[in-house]
Amino acid sequence: MTLLPQYAIIATMRNPKRLAPLLAALSFVCVSLVLAACGGGEEDSSASSPTGRPTAAAAASPTQPANCPPPSGTAPEPDVNKKYASRPAISIDTAKDYNAIVKTVRGDFTMVLRASQAPETVNSFVFLARDGFFNGAKFHRVVPGFVAQTGDPTGTGSGGPGYSVPAEFNDIAFERGTVGMARSQDVNSGGSQWFVTFGNAAHLTGAYTAFGSVTEGMEVVDCIEQGDAVISVDISEA
Repeated sequence: MTLLPQYAIIATMRNPKRLAPLLAALSFVCVSLVLAACGGGEEDSSASSPTGRPTAAAAASPTQPANCPPPSGTAPEPDVNKKYASRPAISIDTAKDYNAIVKTVRGDFTMVLRASQAPETVNSFVFLARDGFFNGAKFHRVVPGFVAQTGDPTGTGSGGPGYSVPAEFNDIAFERGTVGMARSQDVNSGGSQWFVTFGNAAHLTGAYTAFGSVTEGMEVVDCIEQGDAVISVDISEA
């Protein structure tokens, strides 16, 4: 926040002619603060935020439905200390697609993972899911109309698996139901945090790795609230 020094205010009381410039300065500060509060001061939509979160942009997309059922089921306690020494070697068939059934306290939804489009990212996701890394992780960031993000066992938005995954930009468009990998400002800093888009988010295409899409249960994703947890993620070949 920018504040005008006290001496400037006192000076205007002694010299009324200086009042107009002061009021203009105050007006500029107030307008700037309003824009910042409304998101007008956001960084470029093609950039990432410093905490591994995709940056929102204005878009016409649905918000959470009014008829969502209450959460049910019990998620396990996440293992906040689980880390890996290095990125896993490729163990999947990169010519195949994989299904991931994500069980949450709001219900289940299914994602198809496009290994041919993002082999390193899908391989890492499959490895982490099969090792139970996502079990108990909360959706630590939910922005209605934009994204629901999870994959951090600490629930803080700053946790990860101990390794990074290189960016794999491809021709999968970020539209409603697209699954993407979160990152920091370094494009090659993806790890375990992933997100699902609620609506079209074309500004993310080419800036974040898209590696799949929701094929069933998007109505469940629509109902996810911040703090809801993943129970488990089951992987199978599509």
